[in-house]
Amino acid sequence: MSPAAVYALLFAAIILEVIGTTALQLSQQLTRFWPSVLLVVCYTAAFYVLSLTLKVIPVGIAYAIWSALGIVLISVVGFVYFKQRLDLPAVIGLGLIITGVLVVNLFSKSISH
Repeated sequence: MSPAAVYALLFAAIILEVIGTTALQLSQQLTRFWPSVLLVVCYTAAFYVLSLTLKVIPVGIAYAIWSALGIVLISVVGFVYFKQRLDLPAVIGLGLIITGVLVVNLFSKSISH
């Protein structure tokens, strides 16, 4: 599998996880049926797709990218869709998370470039 394909799968897993987390918010503590179904389907698919990437990307690196981008994307969804405001320390922290992912991807010898 090419590196581009592996990263495409990882990105798909992240998007599925963000959709699942959004559905978790919409489910109102699992009291609404369809958002609850969507969250189970998306989380299941996300973890399956993530598992496919682990054939190529080390688990620590894959999970670092998964969690960091998931945090940033769900923060954007919360801000845009749920009108949840972020204060300056939150924005700075998210910037540091993005910086960390870039450092890992650009400079780490733990992954193939």
